[in-house]
Amino acid sequence: MSSRDFNRRGFLGAATVAGLTIAGAGSLTACGSSAASGGGAKASAKLKLPTYVPANVPAPDLAGNAQGLDPAYLRYPKNPVRSVTKKPGDGKPFTALTETFTTAAPAMNRNAYWQELNKRLGSDMQMTIVNGLGADDVYRAKFNATIAGGDLPDLMWFPPNQGLKNVPALLEAKFHDLTSYLSGDAVKKYPNLANIPEFAWRTAVINGKIWGLAVPYGRQGQVYVANEDFWKPVGGVQFDSAQDFLDKAKELLDVKRKKYVLEPAYYNHIVQFAMWHGAPNTWSLDGGKLTHFYETDEYFAAIEFAIKCQKAQLFWPDPNLPTTLEKMEGGFLGLHVQSFPGFLNDSNMYDWPEKVVVPFAAEKGMTPSYWYGYGSVGFTAINNKVSKDRIETLLQIMNYLSAPFGSEERLFLDNGLEGTHHTRAKNGDVLLNKKGNAEVLTTRQAINFFGNAPQTLYLPGKSDTTRSIHETEVALMKLGKANPTTGYFSDTYANKYASSTDEMRVSIIDIVSGRKPLSHFKKEALPKWQRDAGNAIRDEFEKAIAASK
Repeated sequence: MSSRDFNRRGFLGAATVAGLTIAGAGSLTACGSSAASGGGAKASAKLKLPTYVPANVPAPDLAGNAQGLDPAYLRYPKNPVRSVTKKPGDGKPFTALTETFTTAAPAMNRNAYWQELNKRLGSDMQMTIVNGLGADDVYRAKFNATIAGGDLPDLMWFPPNQGLKNVPALLEAKFHDLTSYLSGDAVKKYPNLANIPEFAWRTAVINGKIWGLAVPYGRQGQVYVANEDFWKPVGGVQFDSAQDFLDKAKELLDVKRKKYVLEPAYYNHIVQFAMWHGAPNTWSLDGGKLTHFYETDEYFAAIEFAIKCQKAQLFWPDPNLPTTLEKMEGGFLGLHVQSFPGFLNDSNMYDWPEKVVVPFAAEKGMTPSYWYGYGSVGFTAINNKVSKDRIETLLQIMNYLSAPFGSEERLFLDNGLEGTHHTRAKNGDVLLNKKGNAEVLTTRQAINFFGNAPQTLYLPGKSDTTRSIHETEVALMKLGKANPTTGYFSDTYANKYASSTDEMRVSIIDIVSGRKPLSHFKKEALPKWQRDAGNAIRDEFEKAIAASK
């Protein structure tokens, strides 16, 4: 797996596998604060989250729900509604720090989409865009340098999984507490923000306060994506058991033609295998006691199965495969792991038949699981050097940027100007042209990381694919499991989870690749992870959960 694949999928899907969220990072007590470890959980339990009010937009063809099922439109709505009645800006520019994982957007002075957006906002949006394609720490480095330099933008995006430290202290010192503006019915002043579901807002809560605008994201986590044509010779993407999967995969393997079944991302595959065995989403909670998935029989069985796949030569032999999607499209790979939004983007961009493998029972009698993500890519905080009388202006701007699908504002945000960036087909589908791909797509991704609408399924000209994806979501949600520690706090989690998990990841890869024996996992890797971080994280989360009740 290339560094590009890791960053795009590792970031977008990290809410399920790595579980590194700002909610977890929110355990560190602010300097001089009276909040003790676990006090944040008590305060957060008393907080009234923003009231959820679904957007009043044209009804979807396939309904969604507040639990995370995405609404689906088979055709673009004919009559989008207006969700913002007047320009939200005050004529003054505002600044923002954000990230992208795609080609850099053209500069504002060469970007007709950006210029038109500024007109509609009523204030010039001046973004500093960090490109995260090069390495997984580039945004963290820029974020930390910005904080150290002291010249903070008006809006600063806090990502969910990039190892930021001392977040509560930083928020208390440098950013506005937005609780009074957004808690409960107060959010109704900003209808598009009220349309953000509760599970997304939870990731913007730290120590009982709402510190930013939740950036909503599909709740579906990482998924196993197959090329249906690849699997046709063995009856398609249908499996009765792990052994059935293994037998069919061996039958399709063709080393001479360099046709392999699995991309070389051992760790990601093991998580999928663990779901087949019914492993918990990061932690299981039983009687107030937590068990990490590393500590379960289900996860150990998944490692054993990955070793069988490796011995059968199912994995692509080059661990640094840079062209996963090209190999999938060409029929030289049968399966890869992708974030759900990444899967949606790929389904829109490519024409090869992609299909999600819904987790199935590894053995008869087992109940598989599916791991939800957090439904958020973090939150956007407002610099406390912004005068209080401008907070509502920035919230109204964020309200515009969070406009829902089916609104006039979202039609523009996603597609730019008709005739300039997109065209409308006779059936109503909205199709980006060359200029739209160059300006809208690149600029929009940077915007969507600090302000966005809840996910909606719409693939222009692909109504059958859209329907199939919605059916897949329904099937996944029947198996869905949430991480029970979401919204709770652990100091050790913030400081050590990332490094200890990276070390465990290396050990697991060594085991599957044959460099270390299977016994290394229980004898050395797992006990070390427990000593270094796991036991302390467990204890702190258990206390926080108990305190909240």
